[in-house]
Amino acid sequence: MKKVMITGVYGLIAGAIYNRLSAQPERYDVYGLARRRQDSDRVAPDRVIDVPNEKFTLSDMQDLDQMETAFDGMDVVVHMAADPSGAGGWESVLRSNIVGGYNAFEACRLAGVSRMVYASSIQASSGYRACEEPYHAISQGLFGDLPDPIPLVNKDMPTRPMNIYASSKVWGESVGRFYSDVHGLSCLCIRIGWVLGEDKPARENAGDIWCSQRDIVEITECCVNAPDKIRYDVFYGMSDNTYRWVDIEDARERIGYI
Repeated sequence: MKKVMITGVYGLIAGAIYNRLSAQPERYDVYGLARRRQDSDRVAPDRVIDVPNEKFTLSDMQDLDQMETAFDGMDVVVHMAADPSGAGGWESVLRSNIVGGYNAFEACRLAGVSRMVYASSIQASSGYRACEEPYHAISQGLFGDLPDPIPLVNKDMPTRPMNIYASSKVWGESVGRFYSDVHGLSCLCIRIGWVLGEDKPARENAGDIWCSQRDIVEITECCVNAPDKIRYDVFYGMSDNTYRWVDIEDARERIGYI
């Protein structure tokens, strides 16, 4: 049985992961951490996230000592807590994604956690969609003259963040590499697509970056259970959409994402 801590547990994605893992008590002993006991505004009103008091830590990710205590004894930390969009500006990104992200990695090291599953973002590659064809045409819903097959962006290509939020996620991926190489922490990064509470693309020309709640939970669970020999990797957390332009075959081959 794996002991798993999920940060930001009352968020849209983290809550879905918590519900999936906690429904399998024979496989997982699941804990949650968040800065408040209140569902994110993005969570559908009919969804219930119920973390028992004895398995919940109230923390805003700024207190490293508190996080080390919360992570003590965990096998895996699924780090989902973050400013989810950067709408709050640099100070919010700095506090939540940079300082909070560092504290999560360092707390894993201090507590002897074996693996972190790190929530990155499709926005780490958003420059391809904004600036290059055929990806820009797809983003505009111009599907008539697309090459067949669509050339796929993969994890080995340069990151192309287009805002400070996306840049903070690229930074987190690099910190994960550092903690893996220097401190022996297995770190698997998921570049998460557009996950929505209503669980469908918000508009027709956004289907290329959409990820269903089922699929993001699936790839996260695959990362939790990935072979120990995988010490660092980056995967795209995307559904197999018609006009998908990022590579998910690697996740299928490496960790069994279906």
